[in-house]
Amino acid sequence: MLVFATSDKGGTGRSVTSANIAYRAALQGADACYLDFDFGSPTAGAIFQIHGLARGAQAGGLHSCLHETGATPLEVDVWNDSDREEIREARPRSAGELVLFPGDEGGGEFAATPAAIERCVRLLARLDEEFDLCLVDLSAGRSFATDIVLEATRAPELGSAIVRWLVFHRWTRQHIIAANGLVYGVGGILDNGVALGHEAKKLQNGLRFVRTAYVDPDSPSVRGLQPPQIAWLHNTDRQLADLASKQRLGQTARLGTVPLDPVLQWREQLILDEDVANRKVANLETTQAFASLAKKLLDTASWEGL
Repeated sequence: MLVFATSDKGGTGRSVTSANIAYRAALQGADACYLDFDFGSPTAGAIFQIHGLARGAQAGGLHSCLHETGATPLEVDVWNDSDREEIREARPRSAGELVLFPGDEGGGEFAATPAAIERCVRLLARLDEEFDLCLVDLSAGRSFATDIVLEATRAPELGSAIVRWLVFHRWTRQHIIAANGLVYGVGGILDNGVALGHEAKKLQNGLRFVRTAYVDPDSPSVRGLQPPQIAWLHNTDRQLADLASKQRLGQTARLGTVPLDPVLQWREQLILDEDVANRKVANLETTQAFASLAKKLLDTASWEGL
């Protein structure tokens, strides 16, 4: 399965959420890989806490593979190579593979040339055979990376692949409107996809939205607020839900919601069960949200039931 993670704005939590989804999918037994297609800012190595990859690889990353050499890109085994001891030592026997394909430090966006598209097709076709889940983190907005994968996924070599899109957005008016534009607007994913030969209905059916950093007005975490503040939160939440529905980001198009969590806000890292049960720095609801997203993403019945 190929899953493309995107957002129209930066700061949505797209990358850290995608990394945590891949991690939870691996914990659930799936062989998962994470491809850093954010060519201008390849920082996934920092999320997985892998030495020397905080800003991408020195050589052999995805940028040079697709844009220049066509060589086999660098693969990093997160279970073995993470600097975080808990990740290396706490892998359950039932867990699947968890592999990072980093970008290149100092790389940048590049156009969807025929050579880049051909290389992308070969890479995605190979990884789709090797892994249960290939999560491709794209640059924010209407990027060249999005153009490349839209062209690549219409190739015959990927005709049998299951392709899905996750569009991340924060629970604000600006982010809801921006997410709508990225998907449904002129030059958006659907518009460009159809122009490239994708079937509109199939492409749209393979796309879902994920709300991030959501503050639940009924959560125990807001009980310390004053009654007028809680009432305002409820009213704002209703207004945003109505806006999301009008912008076609409502319940039927939403795969899941990730609550606001201090660890995600301040550290942008994988959240382990250790962080909840023993260190008590992260919230159980956050790990549950990631686990639910990973399960729904891989479950065809659950996906089609939305």
